[in-house]
Amino acid sequence: MARPKEQTRRRGELVAAAGRAIVRRGLAGLRVRDVAEEAGLSAGLVSYYYPDVDELLLEVHQDAVDRFYWARARAAEAEQDPRRRLIRLVGAGLPPGEDDPVCRVLYETHVHAARSRTHAVLMTALWDREVSLYMAALRHGSDTGVFRLSLPVEDVAANAVALEDAYGLHIVGRNTSVPVARARELVLRFLETQTGCPLVEPS
Repeated sequence: MARPKEQTRRRGELVAAAGRAIVRRGLAGLRVRDVAEEAGLSAGLVSYYYPDVDELLLEVHQDAVDRFYWARARAAEAEQDPRRRLIRLVGAGLPPGEDDPVCRVLYETHVHAARSRTHAVLMTALWDREVSLYMAALRHGSDTGVFRLSLPVEDVAANAVALEDAYGLHIVGRNTSVPVARARELVLRFLETQTGCPLVEPS
């Protein structure tokens, strides 16, 4: 029997391998063999650590949620100026490109949430945490007199996250009409209208 530290390390490797397999093949029809190939292990060893593939997918989803959220949180916390904090928050909320692995996994597993209550809980938790990040940034700007909010702070925050999610889906879906820079500009333009503060540099 593997030692606890070895088990933890191996399970982490399998979560990472499953994430790569999802990016390469998609979530629909993902097989234990696909994960094993990515990890360079036997399918039997994958099944030893994860007898239930759904448990593995849940850990992949949780890992992607945590990685995405904490990257956003660190980006926001690193900036004290309200305007620049909001700009950084938007930048960290959109996929940097169509092949971003974390965002690809998130979109795949979020769709799975329609058929799984547990995945739906993770999707909801990420939404709530992202809205909270925006609310904190917007309140900071409002409290310092930089922002003049035209709607309740929670409404502005929720709409910003929804816009990011929508544009992000088009980015990872390779919609050439929605490049990353354009999506970023459009989210910032919305936030300009809601904060009364210029966020996009004149072209």
